[in-house]
Amino acid sequence: MRCHRGSWIGGCALLFITWNAILVLLLRVKVLEKDAIGAGGDDEAALLQVVRVAEMLEAELEAQNKILAQIRSMRPRAKKKADPTAPDWVVPVLVMACDRVTVRRCLDKLLLYRPSAERFPIVVSHDCGHADTAEVIRSYGKNVTYMAQPDLGDVKAPPEHKKFQGYYKIARHYHWALKQVFAKYSAVIIVEDDLEVAPDFFEYFSATLPLLRSDPGLWCVSAWNDNGRDGAVDPAASALLYRTDFFPGLGWMLLRELWEELEPRWPASFWDDWMRRPEQRRGRQCLRPEISRTLTFGRKGVSLGQFYDKYLRFIKLNSEFVPFTQLDLTYLKPDAYDQTFTETVYAAPVVTLEELQRGALEGAGPFRLKYSSKESFRMLAKNLGVMDDFKSGVPRTGYKGVVALFFRGRRVYLAPPPGWTGYDPTWN
Repeated sequence: MRCHRGSWIGGCALLFITWNAILVLLLRVKVLEKDAIGAGGDDEAALLQVVRVAEMLEAELEAQNKILAQIRSMRPRAKKKADPTAPDWVVPVLVMACDRVTVRRCLDKLLLYRPSAERFPIVVSHDCGHADTAEVIRSYGKNVTYMAQPDLGDVKAPPEHKKFQGYYKIARHYHWALKQVFAKYSAVIIVEDDLEVAPDFFEYFSATLPLLRSDPGLWCVSAWNDNGRDGAVDPAASALLYRTDFFPGLGWMLLRELWEELEPRWPASFWDDWMRRPEQRRGRQCLRPEISRTLTFGRKGVSLGQFYDKYLRFIKLNSEFVPFTQLDLTYLKPDAYDQTFTETVYAAPVVTLEELQRGALEGAGPFRLKYSSKESFRMLAKNLGVMDDFKSGVPRTGYKGVVALFFRGRRVYLAPPPGWTGYDPTWN
């Protein structure tokens, strides 16, 4: 249709030019005829006739120019391509640093895999005033932007939280750093200084940014799978993504609109658990991958290695580049996802833990394990080798109470009974 319209417009323009040329030729002939008559008669009358013809010619040309302008305005215009360097498409990576000189490992991988310095500027926000870490960061020169959190004093905290001073400083640092980046950008990807990224880290966030912007039911995109240890994920499903009610963190993207919502009541400490509370989450989800696009290598920290030796050091980092921007991700839209996910989970046959452990099942699954209480969930999770804790009643990676995992080569859903009605915040 567009091609036919363009051909028609081109034909009109050609016809216009041809007619205009004929018109000018005829008018010139008239002028010459009048000149010839004037040569044998009254010179003044001939001159008046020439002026009259010239005025006719000028008026006709003006009318024809208006027609040409209308024809040109009908010409189909090429659609403007999205400018990857436009403000809405520039997404900085905010690296939160403190006293780890091993931040070099984080920065080296970010710079290695970054497809565009213009689209993904790297901003390192440095807290703690650690001189050796500052020296490492500055050694990258113009490849990164360095900024230092100015307030290095203790944060006022209740006496019973004296031992948690580190968590108060982290919350203060996040608040300060996010205010700086959102003063300029509309979205940001946050990584800590002890995270290594996968080869398709930037590709993953490029593809999911439009989903985050268009879906009010999403409030973040995370590169992390809390239960993503080797053996608990499907190695053949590196392109698989999920919606989750649990806020994962550890390499995550948010929009300025969310920051403007959260910033006025940003907590003094334990910011990540605060994010997981119902009054912040408000029924929204994050996207997360089957196989993590980040890996933590930092056992040292304010958590003193909590969960690191048991879970985190076994997380599988994706090594296969997935061209997410070329894939159809509409299956993640809420209506389609909810229906397909629920049907898949509750159509799966119910099995027992013993049957799974003995390998007495036929086929690759999926299979369903039922839990009906906090205690039964924890018992099953421990035996399956996944994290068994809750935050405000939500299990890690949970969606509508369901935790999807891989166990001995089979897809398993750890699920509540059908008709699930919501999380119980007392499950902590």
